[in-house]
Amino acid sequence: MRILVVEDEASLRAQLEAQLRKAGYAVDAAADGEDGFYLGRENPFDLAVVDLGLPKLSGIDVIRRWRAAGPVWHDARVMGAGAEAVFRAKGLTKTYRMGEVEVRALRGIDLELYRGELVVLLGPSGSGKSTLLNILGGLDTPTSGEVRYLDHQLTGATESALTRFRREHVGFVFQFYNLIPSLTARENVAAVTEIAPSPMRPEEALGLVGLEARLDHFPAQLSGGEQQRVAIARAIAKNPAVLLCDEPTGALDPATGVV
Repeated sequence: MRILVVEDEASLRAQLEAQLRKAGYAVDAAADGEDGFYLGRENPFDLAVVDLGLPKLSGIDVIRRWRAAGPVWHDARVMGAGAEAVFRAKGLTKTYRMGEVEVRALRGIDLELYRGELVVLLGPSGSGKSTLLNILGGLDTPTSGEVRYLDHQLTGATESALTRFRREHVGFVFQFYNLIPSLTARENVAAVTEIAPSPMRPEEALGLVGLEARLDHFPAQLSGGEQQRVAIARAIAKNPAVLLCDEPTGALDPATGVV
């Protein structure tokens, strides 16, 4: 597998390269958007990790130019002509008001995500990554702009419609796990599979993340990494059309993080 890293911060770029090479991946890297665009055109890749705030050419513009120029993924079906966008966001803003203070988490985000893509959002803490994921997943609403999932208009949808959208289409891996303390690992996963249209068995999902021996342990009896794996199992057990992950492997070592 070949991975392209486009990141202007030298230390982070070097860290990503080292970790990916240690895990056995072939890696190409660029320090700005313009070089990243041409490197991706010259050397087709399987996965790109692109910082959105790049010099010379933003990360969003890099992706747009790749799409306009033709397939750069090894799997050309992802970028083929007429590919259907799963998510379309236009002009998304999100402003949080705390007393007299306003925090602008999102400032006019335009985004298209296509079927089969694996997309990684990079940015410093507080840059709006979690906010964007929550809006795409129907957990939050934008201050302005619009977002669509296939033929579903999420902007302005009722709470019941958003609940149905989340239940039927989306799997979440939350940054802070969000496990129910009074339920075992098996029961935390079953809480989701019991209402999903076509789920896998909780035991099967937990087996995929290496927790076959911890099925009946409560969150307090699990390490941070094990709790994160339960959260991953809960998300994939739904067999969701879309998987939204907020720092899903932060508590895992590189080997355990590959599911």
